[in-house]
Amino acid sequence: MQDTPFTFSNKEPEAGFVMTPTVGDFLRLIERIAPMKLAEPWDNPGLQIGDSEQKIHKIFSSLDPTLDALMTASDAHAQVLFTHHPLIFKPISHMEINTYPGHILARAARRNISVVTAHTNLDVARGGINDILASLMDLQNVEVLEPHHDEPGVGLGRVGDLPEPTNLFTLGNTVKMMLGADHIRLVGQKADPVHRIAVVGGSGGSLISSAAKSGADVLITGDVGHHAALEARTLGIGLIDGGHFNTEKTAFNIFCENLEDFFSKDGWEVGVETDDTQVDPIWMTPSVYPAG
Repeated sequence: MQDTPFTFSNKEPEAGFVMTPTVGDFLRLIERIAPMKLAEPWDNPGLQIGDSEQKIHKIFSSLDPTLDALMTASDAHAQVLFTHHPLIFKPISHMEINTYPGHILARAARRNISVVTAHTNLDVARGGINDILASLMDLQNVEVLEPHHDEPGVGLGRVGDLPEPTNLFTLGNTVKMMLGADHIRLVGQKADPVHRIAVVGGSGGSLISSAAKSGADVLITGDVGHHAALEARTLGIGLIDGGHFNTEKTAFNIFCENLEDFFSKDGWEVGVETDDTQVDPIWMTPSVYPAG
């Protein structure tokens, strides 16, 4: 379990004190960790559907608010489905309960499950997605890659130094194992020396220039497109594309596992169960097809 630099309480609860929090309490806790004001303007973190007065005994976490995740949360007797990606991005003028996202919203309401999201606010926050990725890479002298314009110490991505220099190919294999990815994609030469690393969970192709300016030898992210790869080659920086799903799922799972310890410190009697069945919606065909 990874250490995180934030705390939720300045004092330990009294011995024997047990509190059953509400959805509203959980939302306020997430607000302290990753304030909504840190989210991108297009984003929609927070309560997607639910009852802020509902008591919580169990939280089920999953990267995406899919129907499978909701039904698994229901089977686990969870009161909250906590996700990284929002279910609702834009205002809804009407809702069809047999199509996305209406079918998930309708079933969440029927089963009395609140859906709560921490997205780009958690990406940039201290102890959030990118801090966890930097910790997994054991980076030292970590700095924010693209600082938030209003909040010091937070922002998009992180950059830091590896304990020991390596090369792009070796680092790529390390990242593949760390993320549990079936495959990764690389931009650069196998033997390129690597010491300074930038990490951006999810889609970080827009930060290639910032990573290069920071002195990074390689940027680890996901969703790298053709033109982003060409830009990296021009700037002389390597890329490791571990996939949007894997870079975020790995860090979000660790964040959620840590939550249970922090609940305990605050005297909250709440369990956290992480979705171990979630899979990347994008898959690749095998390189060789079987005969017949």
